[in-house]
Amino acid sequence: MNDVSRRDFVSISLGTALAGWLGSSQAQTGQTGKLLVGYPAGGSLDVTARQLAEAWRKGGRIYIVENRVGAGGRIANSHLKRERADGNTLLVTHSSALTIYPHVYKQLMYDVVADFAPISPLASATLAFAVSSAVPADRVKTLDDYIRWVRAHPEAASYASPAAGSSAHLLGFQLSQAHSLNLQHVAYRGSAPAMQDLLGGQVPAYFGQVPDFIPYLQKGGIRILGVAGERRSRFMPGVPTFAEQGLPSMRHVETYGVFAPPSTPDSTIKKLQDAVVEASADAQLRSAFDQLGLEVVTSTASQYAVALRQERDSWAPVVRASGYHVED
Repeated sequence: MNDVSRRDFVSISLGTALAGWLGSSQAQTGQTGKLLVGYPAGGSLDVTARQLAEAWRKGGRIYIVENRVGAGGRIANSHLKRERADGNTLLVTHSSALTIYPHVYKQLMYDVVADFAPISPLASATLAFAVSSAVPADRVKTLDDYIRWVRAHPEAASYASPAAGSSAHLLGFQLSQAHSLNLQHVAYRGSAPAMQDLLGGQVPAYFGQVPDFIPYLQKGGIRILGVAGERRSRFMPGVPTFAEQGLPSMRHVETYGVFAPPSTPDSTIKKLQDAVVEASADAQLRSAFDQLGLEVVTSTASQYAVALRQERDSWAPVVRASGYHVED
């Protein structure tokens, strides 16, 4: 081979093979594929799905993103089980939908094991904790400072999250429990309004995902005191993990995964998983994820299923201790 290295040749060959399979599969069914997303356009989950669709389009496979908004993503999630198991309709959703929701919702609209065939994660978002200008900057520079300040100012012992029953909500509960605080949770309808109130100082503290903070890192007004990853986030390397600050149990990284309907053949799952891995190398996708504060992450279907089960088991005692649940 003169101008193409063996590694490049293998990559090109894999891409060609996947494009051939995806294209022939679509031709056989005579339809455009769908990526179901349970949240509005413009959010991190929606952008993840659209970048995947664009990467696949370059390989000859056309998927459109269909936003089925409502019920915290549960409408789109529950719809997957009614689709044909042919690889033409997939779901992009966050791991909490399969790991926290079954502990929170008494009447969940789907079975988190039987109604989903995991394919692979595609992106991950680390959780982080920030305080606003309502918390004096000269006195609170670290998480320990914040704990001392809250003890001295119980009237300000509250934190916001994007939603009740979310991983952010439960991390706040863990922080409260670990230090015997009485932090009051303030639930918002999404990260955007919560961030606006944090920036304006209307709420003293906020648990959210790293992507929530990316647009504001250089603007000041908020200080990020901890991240919930196993290691520091490359997007904010100066911020220590909770484990570094004596809270090893406060560890959570949300994954955005791709799922097929139940009973999808193993051979189809494997081809789709290979296609996700191929898409994860797309330069445009990786650049878009970098701008959002998302990490690219993939795995085999079986590895993802195990990771989701372990995450689901780890959240069970936290949710039970919090006492939080939703009847509907």
